[in-house]
Amino acid sequence: MAASDKSVDDSLYPIAVLIDELKNEDVQLRLNSIKKLSTIALALGEERTRSELIPFLTETIYDEDEVLLALADQLGNFTSLVGGPEFAMYLIPPLESLATVEETVVRDKAVESLRTVAAEHSAQDLEIHVVPTLQRLVSGDWFTSRTSACGLFSVCYPRVTQPVKAELRANFRKLCQDETPMVRRAAANKLGEFAKVVETEYLKSDLIPNFVQLAQDDQDSVRLLAVEACVSIAQLLPQDDVEHLVLPTLRQCSNDSSWRVRYMVAEKFVDLQKAVGPEITRVDLVSAFQYLLKDAEAEVRAAVATKVKDFCANLDKANQVQIILSSILPYVRDLVSDPNPHVKSALASVIMGLSPMLGAYQTVEQLLPLFLIQLKDECPEVRLNIISNLDCVNDVIGIQQLSQSLLPAIVELAEDSKWRVRLAIIEYMPALAGQLGQEFFDQKLRGLCMGWLNDHVYAIREAATLNMKKLVEQFGAPWAEQAIIPMILVMSRNKNYLHRMTCLFCLNVLAEVCGTDITTKLLLPTVLLLAADPVANVRFNVAKTLQKISPFLEASVIDAQVKPTLDKLNVDSDVDVKHFAAQAIAGIAAATTLKNGNL
Repeated sequence: MAASDKSVDDSLYPIAVLIDELKNEDVQLRLNSIKKLSTIALALGEERTRSELIPFLTETIYDEDEVLLALADQLGNFTSLVGGPEFAMYLIPPLESLATVEETVVRDKAVESLRTVAAEHSAQDLEIHVVPTLQRLVSGDWFTSRTSACGLFSVCYPRVTQPVKAELRANFRKLCQDETPMVRRAAANKLGEFAKVVETEYLKSDLIPNFVQLAQDDQDSVRLLAVEACVSIAQLLPQDDVEHLVLPTLRQCSNDSSWRVRYMVAEKFVDLQKAVGPEITRVDLVSAFQYLLKDAEAEVRAAVATKVKDFCANLDKANQVQIILSSILPYVRDLVSDPNPHVKSALASVIMGLSPMLGAYQTVEQLLPLFLIQLKDECPEVRLNIISNLDCVNDVIGIQQLSQSLLPAIVELAEDSKWRVRLAIIEYMPALAGQLGQEFFDQKLRGLCMGWLNDHVYAIREAATLNMKKLVEQFGAPWAEQAIIPMILVMSRNKNYLHRMTCLFCLNVLAEVCGTDITTKLLLPTVLLLAADPVANVRFNVAKTLQKISPFLEASVIDAQVKPTLDKLNVDSDVDVKHFAAQAIAGIAAATTLKNGNL
């Protein structure tokens, strides 16, 4: 008898501990106990999880939001712990309760878990257990339950019988007409998703009227979500139906009184263009695009400016050049001198992409004057965006026609007071060097690149060092030997120790691309000279540099010159110098052993 009582006590222990922890005043303890639910469920077994744990959780859904969020997340993965799909309906009551709480993130997570659990039900169980849950949420007194209901239609609809489908469509219509804006917003948000699973005849007869109504809602937050649904619906309908059922609403949205709705149209414009096809684009969307390009709100103009390249790329190839020249470029010219810098910057990031579409002649005639204006723009982001996309033009007309205008823009950006602007132009310099050629670079830009090595911002000096390596990869080691290595070696004698350290950083990376001869003849002597530097930071960087360049040196050179220097640094008075010297000695020894082993 006593043994039997003990076994009952042991089996009750997990749930007793959970109850104690969930009633604890410490939120973190309650949260931790929720995160261990799967372990507790395994300890209880499937039957007791269904009969004890789930009812207990359903009854105790009154807690901090973070605890409820963790619970909603856990329950979505609980199907196997309650006995598999045939018992998945046991998870619905707690998730239904969580789907009605006030906190949005908890409701969203509960709906996500409900969708997961609903998908695991058989078609029969779905109608018996999930659909009634959906209907209860739809008819809930609080808007919270009705907003949650919107997320369940698409997962239920494809697997239920025709009469139930009719009920679901009626329920969705009811939510689209709900008196609370939050519910209509949730319905608009899920309209496109629901449209994908509804039969075409009911899409036209039931959902399109809902879409039209939502697009005319008195709340702009509802109308802008209807724009997203517009893309999904247009993808599902034949061209004729799109023209009659969707386009009138799209035209209305692109002229909406709220800039937020027009902004959403601008954001989704290329998706809409792909959905409706080239013919409707030519007839209807080009004029809508023009309207947005001259919108009164800068945010809308900036959003649609970023779409210029993609919109033009998706035009019908037979009429592409003609439409760009006659219908798009006149509006683009206005944006080049737009009063808002964000609009000009957005346009500058894509305008170069028109060049391959228009070809060499039209690029020179139509686009080149615009590029030249943008290269002289007062906003550094505009100039930077043009320079960063030069490859598009270079492939079509070459860069020579832009080179003289490029130079002042590059110089200004290189000396900009904002270090992030200087950093960005450094990152584009290797590509520019390749496009402009070695002669132009040596004459006009090499001095700039050397100047960056002495910048007062470390990130600039670091980027300039990597830039040197990429330039050598571009122009070759013989060029480096003549053009930049002598100038870098001069830095080793600079009175400022930061310049001497930058010299070491450059030698580190140049060894990788210059080869053994140049490293031994030119780079190594300078590194060895700096081993006697009065500043400890320089000396320990010598140790690090010697380790890095050793793979590019002959074994005899390492034995004769590198090792004696490192041995000397290994007895330095500074503890950091000794540390890095010892590290370098060990590293070189390990590399030598590995190399000999491979031989």
